[in-house]
Amino acid sequence: MTFAVEEINRNSTLLPGVKLGYRILDSCSRYPWSLQAALSLVGGDTSSCILTAPVPQSAAYEQPGETTGGQPVPLLIGAATSTTAIIESLILGPLSVPVISYLASCPCLSDRPKFPNFFRTIPSDIYQARAIAQLAIRFKWTWIGAVLVTDRQFLASEAWSTSGDLLQDLTISKVANGVLGVAIRSSTVPGFEQYLKRLHPNHRPDDEFLRYFWEKEFACSPRATQSHVKPFSSYSSSPLKTRFDYPSNVSSSSPEKRSLQKASLLTCNGTESLEGMQHLFTDTSQLRVAYNVYLAVYAAAHALHSLLSCPNRDSPLRNNSSTCSSPKHIKPIELLQHLSKVNVTTPQGEMFYFQGADIPAKYDLVNWQNTPEGPLKLVLIGRVDGFDLHLNESAIQWSTGSNQVPISVCSESCPPGTRKANRKGEPVCCFDCIPCAEGEINNKTGSLQCERCPSEFWSNANQTACIPRQLDFLSFNETLGITLTTAAVCGAIVTTAVSVVFLSYRQTPMVRANNSELSFLLLLSLKLCFLCSLVFIGRPSVWSCRFQQAAFGISFVLCVSCLLVKTIVVLAVFRSARPGAESLMKWFGPGQQRGSVCLFTCIQVIICVIWLSLSPPVPQRDLGFQGSKVTLECAMTSVVGFSLVLGYIGLLACTCLILAFLARKLPDNFNEAKLITFSMLIFCAVWVTFVPAYVSSPGKYVVAVEIFAILASSYGLLFCIFAPKCFIILLRPEKNTKKHLMAR
Repeated sequence: MTFAVEEINRNSTLLPGVKLGYRILDSCSRYPWSLQAALSLVGGDTSSCILTAPVPQSAAYEQPGETTGGQPVPLLIGAATSTTAIIESLILGPLSVPVISYLASCPCLSDRPKFPNFFRTIPSDIYQARAIAQLAIRFKWTWIGAVLVTDRQFLASEAWSTSGDLLQDLTISKVANGVLGVAIRSSTVPGFEQYLKRLHPNHRPDDEFLRYFWEKEFACSPRATQSHVKPFSSYSSSPLKTRFDYPSNVSSSSPEKRSLQKASLLTCNGTESLEGMQHLFTDTSQLRVAYNVYLAVYAAAHALHSLLSCPNRDSPLRNNSSTCSSPKHIKPIELLQHLSKVNVTTPQGEMFYFQGADIPAKYDLVNWQNTPEGPLKLVLIGRVDGFDLHLNESAIQWSTGSNQVPISVCSESCPPGTRKANRKGEPVCCFDCIPCAEGEINNKTGSLQCERCPSEFWSNANQTACIPRQLDFLSFNETLGITLTTAAVCGAIVTTAVSVVFLSYRQTPMVRANNSELSFLLLLSLKLCFLCSLVFIGRPSVWSCRFQQAAFGISFVLCVSCLLVKTIVVLAVFRSARPGAESLMKWFGPGQQRGSVCLFTCIQVIICVIWLSLSPPVPQRDLGFQGSKVTLECAMTSVVGFSLVLGYIGLLACTCLILAFLARKLPDNFNEAKLITFSMLIFCAVWVTFVPAYVSSPGKYVVAVEIFAILASSYGLLFCIFAPKCFIILLRPEKNTKKHLMAR
């Protein structure tokens, strides 16, 4: 501070005709003493403190004034702690006395309405916290804590990141190697190093701090001089006098003890010098807090310069609201107003100005590195400008000794395709990675949730992207389609083979006794039933959807109608054998049988025509079944139409079953009613089971269930009715005689 004041006073352009004076006092971090010093500055009290030994932390007070004896204007540069700065600002605020702190970094002091007179040359801790957070994010560290034990990577705040005591402590160096820290921005002050090295107590007899330092460093006492303190008014003729005032009980050494210590020291011979001496006191390579003090003094000087440089300040017509002033009539509030408008360029080429109470945030990033000598050295590895982080990672020496960034996470980041699930009772950075559910994706690392794919899309195998869902239907190329096709074709072939056998043996009693005409018509309908199942396989289209249900409904009605008429004929034959029933058979001749089958079938044809005309099945994509595939199916737009088709088949089947059951015990060596009864039981069981299976089956398996029901019922009818007959015709020809059939 002394150097800055002297430098400004030598500058003939910054404050021409005006000299700055100062008093330096130490509060020893005691709030009452700090308040006492601040009030003494305002009240002009210079006799309340006595001279004593200096202590490390000091608060500086500057009083700009006029060389010709103008009223001094108080301005306080301090304090070193935020709490002290808050107290001083609140006390001096109503008096509009500016307070410029070089080390108070509490964000609360940025509250302009509460602290209108406060300024600082150190950034708010908000920016330091953001810088530390940016470092943690940069290195992907999420598991960070305040620790003591070893093998930890320390991240230091500016409060201790540049501590010389810590850097020189060999014990600390064993555990603190590799510390990364945010430090107050360092800068050079031209001429300051030479200034320090030329200091000598003989040239500054009133500088008690320098005298104490000389005694400690050279183990001798400077020549005795009459130490005295001049009042501030004398600074106009000799403005560079320095004064260190301390309360009497601050020092651990009493005045008597200090006197004894001085008496035991030899008198210095005057040749002692700091030139060429390597000492922390003269090391200006890392000026941080000192540079903040330097900026604070210059900020005050530039504000005073602005205040005194207003054009036409002596004009009687000058606007009364102007904040311009003359050296003789400077008011604290005027200095305060111009201080908030300071905007200058530092010797280092950086813009310096206040944003409210704060200056633009600038920090150094430092790294503690080992040296062959033992103590740690401070290495500059980057900087922070506002919210911008500039870091040279290759220059960092990590605590692990490796050039790889240390990993500090409780849980590794969840890869794409998974989401984070916090562990109960643990910190938020501890979590498990849960795979996304089917149909959901996450293409980011460390995401909290997965996103559901649109209805036409599905998640890929890694759950990282939505891909179009494949079109799925029962095709001839897949195993299920091939199996059903083979079963249908085999059924049609077997039916054809039975037709050939019956055609070849059509004159035999077995074929003639079982109404050969209806038998051939039944075989034809069974063949159609087997073949109609093939229409259900393949890509659904408008015409295939309409034709498959119509073919199915008409084929089965034709089949069941033949069985129903055969059953009625059996009953009529045995009823006609009774006395008085001879005329019954004329109602069940060949023409009537064909007509009945035709009538029953036409009813189904009419139902199908009406259904397919009004609301036919249409090809439709089934998105309800959640999976990687979209089922293309024939959707039943009218459940009523489909129910009528199935209901009519069921009505004929139940009627046939009842009649066949009534005729099962009629006397005959070969009663076809028994075979019809058994076949219809199988038929009804298949279709009763079909309904719940059809409703609950997903996707293309709905079609497979219907085909299976068609084939199962068709095979049941074929084997139950025709297998015993073919067995006798081909393997037991001796039973294929009229005598054998009429035995009972």
